[in-house]
Amino acid sequence: MILDRWLGRASSNLPAASVRPLSPADAAAVAAIHAASFARGWEASEFERLIAAGTNVAEGVLAADGRALDGFALSRIAADEAEILTIAVAEARRGRGLARHLLAHHLGSLAGRGARRIFLEVEAENAPALALYRRFGFEEVGRRNGYYRKADGSTATALVMARDLS
Repeated sequence: MILDRWLGRASSNLPAASVRPLSPADAAAVAAIHAASFARGWEASEFERLIAAGTNVAEGVLAADGRALDGFALSRIAADEAEILTIAVAEARRGRGLARHLLAHHLGSLAGRGARRIFLEVEAENAPALALYRRFGFEEVGRRNGYYRKADGSTATALVMARDLS
Protein backbone atom coordinates (compact mmCIF):
# COMPACT_ATOMS: atom_id res chain seq x y z
CA MET A 1 0.00 0.00 0.00
CA ILE A 2 1.40 3.42 -0.95
CA LEU A 3 0.57 4.88 2.48
CA ASP A 4 2.72 2.28 4.19
CA ARG A 5 5.70 3.22 2.04
CA TRP A 6 5.94 6.78 3.35
CA LEU A 7 3.95 6.57 6.58
CA GLY A 8 5.57 3.40 7.84
CA ARG A 9 3.76 1.62 10.62
CA ALA A 10 1.57 4.64 11.45
CA SER A 11 -1.02 3.37 8.98
CA SER A 12 -1.05 -0.25 10.17
CA ASN A 13 -3.77 -1.64 12.43
CA LEU A 14 -6.31 1.02 11.50
CA PRO A 15 -9.87 0.72 12.84
CA ALA A 16 -12.85 -0.29 10.73
CA ALA A 17 -14.00 3.06 9.39
CA SER A 18 -14.48 4.75 6.06
CA VAL A 19 -13.32 8.12 4.80
CA ARG A 20 -15.21 10.08 2.20
CA PRO A 21 -14.99 13.54 0.63
CA LEU A 22 -17.07 16.16 2.40
CA SER A 23 -19.65 18.30 0.63
CA PRO A 24 -21.08 21.67 1.65
CA ALA A 25 -24.09 19.73 2.99
CA ASP A 26 -21.79 18.37 5.73
CA ALA A 27 -20.91 21.87 7.00
CA ALA A 28 -23.28 21.87 10.00
CA ALA A 29 -22.04 18.48 11.26
CA VAL A 30 -18.41 19.54 10.75
CA ALA A 31 -19.03 22.84 12.58
CA ALA A 32 -20.58 20.97 15.53
CA ILE A 33 -17.55 18.66 15.86
CA HIS A 34 -15.20 21.64 15.52
CA ALA A 35 -17.05 23.72 18.14
CA ALA A 36 -16.86 20.85 20.63
CA SER A 37 -13.14 20.42 19.95
CA PHE A 38 -11.74 23.96 19.96
CA ALA A 39 -12.13 27.08 22.09
CA ARG A 40 -13.26 29.08 19.07
CA GLY A 41 -15.44 27.02 16.78
CA TRP A 42 -15.90 28.00 13.16
CA GLU A 43 -19.38 28.71 11.80
CA ALA A 44 -21.11 26.29 9.43
CA SER A 45 -21.00 29.01 6.75
CA GLU A 46 -17.20 29.14 7.05
CA PHE A 47 -16.98 25.38 6.59
CA GLU A 48 -19.42 25.50 3.69
CA ARG A 49 -17.13 27.96 1.88
CA LEU A 50 -13.93 26.07 2.74
CA ILE A 51 -15.34 22.69 1.71
CA ALA A 52 -16.52 24.10 -1.63
CA ALA A 53 -13.16 25.72 -2.46
CA GLY A 54 -11.35 23.87 -5.22
CA THR A 55 -7.92 24.30 -3.63
CA ASN A 56 -8.99 22.54 -0.43
CA VAL A 57 -9.24 18.87 0.45
CA ALA A 58 -12.05 18.11 2.91
CA GLU A 59 -12.68 14.57 4.14
CA GLY A 60 -14.80 12.99 6.82
CA VAL A 61 -14.41 9.74 8.73
CA LEU A 62 -17.41 7.55 9.45
CA ALA A 63 -17.50 4.64 11.88
CA ALA A 64 -18.12 1.10 10.70
CA ASP A 65 -21.89 1.66 10.46
CA GLY A 66 -21.22 4.41 7.90
CA ARG A 67 -23.99 6.66 9.18
CA ALA A 68 -22.74 9.54 11.27
CA LEU A 69 -19.79 11.79 10.61
CA ASP A 70 -17.32 11.07 13.41
CA GLY A 71 -14.52 13.40 12.38
CA PHE A 72 -13.06 15.45 9.58
CA ALA A 73 -9.87 16.89 8.11
CA LEU A 74 -9.62 20.05 6.04
CA SER A 75 -6.48 21.14 4.19
CA ARG A 76 -5.47 23.78 1.69
CA ILE A 77 -3.08 23.01 -1.18
CA ALA A 78 -0.81 25.59 -2.81
CA ALA A 79 1.62 24.31 -5.44
CA ASP A 80 3.40 21.31 -3.90
CA GLU A 81 2.64 22.26 -0.27
CA ALA A 82 -0.42 21.70 1.86
CA GLU A 83 -1.53 23.02 5.22
CA ILE A 84 -3.86 21.05 7.45
CA LEU A 85 -6.23 23.82 8.51
CA THR A 86 -8.16 21.74 11.02
CA ILE A 87 -8.76 18.14 11.97
CA ALA A 88 -11.01 16.81 14.72
CA VAL A 89 -12.87 13.72 15.90
CA ALA A 90 -16.14 13.87 17.82
CA GLU A 91 -15.47 13.71 21.55
CA ALA A 92 -17.55 10.54 22.05
CA ARG A 93 -15.55 8.76 19.33
CA ARG A 94 -12.02 9.67 20.45
CA GLY A 95 -9.52 7.05 21.55
CA ARG A 96 -10.58 4.50 18.93
CA GLY A 97 -7.98 5.22 16.25
CA LEU A 98 -10.29 7.26 14.03
CA ALA A 99 -7.94 10.26 13.93
CA ARG A 100 -5.09 7.97 12.89
CA HIS A 101 -7.25 6.38 10.18
CA LEU A 102 -8.42 9.79 8.97
CA LEU A 103 -4.94 11.34 8.95
CA ALA A 104 -3.43 8.37 7.08
CA HIS A 105 -6.11 8.64 4.40
CA HIS A 106 -5.93 12.44 4.27
CA LEU A 107 -2.15 12.47 3.79
CA GLY A 108 -2.61 10.01 0.94
CA SER A 109 -5.21 12.31 -0.63
CA LEU A 110 -2.89 15.30 -0.31
CA ALA A 111 -0.04 13.34 -1.91
CA GLY A 112 -2.40 12.30 -4.69
CA ARG A 113 -3.11 15.98 -5.35
CA GLY A 114 0.61 16.75 -5.68
CA ALA A 115 1.48 17.90 -2.16
CA ARG A 116 5.04 17.03 -1.21
CA ARG A 117 5.34 18.96 2.08
CA ILE A 118 2.61 19.23 4.70
CA PHE A 119 2.35 21.87 7.42
CA LEU A 120 0.06 22.19 10.41
CA GLU A 121 -0.12 24.08 13.67
CA VAL A 122 -1.14 22.65 17.01
CA GLU A 123 -1.44 23.95 20.54
CA ALA A 124 1.78 23.09 22.37
CA GLU A 125 -0.17 21.56 25.28
CA ASN A 126 -2.34 19.28 23.11
CA ALA A 127 -0.54 16.04 23.98
CA PRO A 128 -2.87 13.64 22.09
CA ALA A 129 -2.57 15.66 18.86
CA LEU A 130 1.20 16.00 19.23
CA ALA A 131 1.54 12.24 19.71
CA LEU A 132 -0.55 11.62 16.59
CA TYR A 133 1.41 14.05 14.44
CA ARG A 134 4.76 12.77 15.66
CA ARG A 135 3.64 9.21 14.92
CA PHE A 136 3.13 10.33 11.33
CA GLY A 137 6.57 11.90 11.12
CA PHE A 138 5.71 15.56 11.69
CA GLU A 139 8.47 17.61 13.32
CA GLU A 140 8.40 21.04 14.92
CA VAL A 141 9.66 23.75 12.55
CA GLY A 142 8.50 26.85 14.43
CA ARG A 143 6.65 28.34 17.41
CA ARG A 144 4.09 31.10 17.73
CA ASN A 145 3.99 32.23 21.34
CA GLY A 146 0.62 33.52 22.54
CA TYR A 147 -1.00 32.50 19.25
CA TYR A 148 -4.15 30.81 20.54
CA ARG A 149 -6.65 32.51 22.83
CA LYS A 150 -8.12 30.00 25.27
CA ALA A 151 -11.67 30.02 26.65
CA ASP A 152 -10.43 31.49 29.95
CA GLY A 153 -8.77 34.42 28.15
CA SER A 154 -5.22 33.16 28.53
CA THR A 155 -3.05 32.39 25.53
CA ALA A 156 -1.25 29.29 24.35
CA THR A 157 1.71 28.63 22.09
CA ALA A 158 1.18 27.16 18.64
CA LEU A 159 3.75 24.71 17.32
CA VAL A 160 4.23 24.75 13.58
CA MET A 161 4.97 21.22 12.38
CA ALA A 162 5.87 19.83 8.97
CA ARG A 163 6.73 16.62 7.17
CA ASP A 164 7.80 15.71 3.68
CA LEU A 165 5.81 13.15 1.74
CA SER A 166 8.52 12.32 -0.77
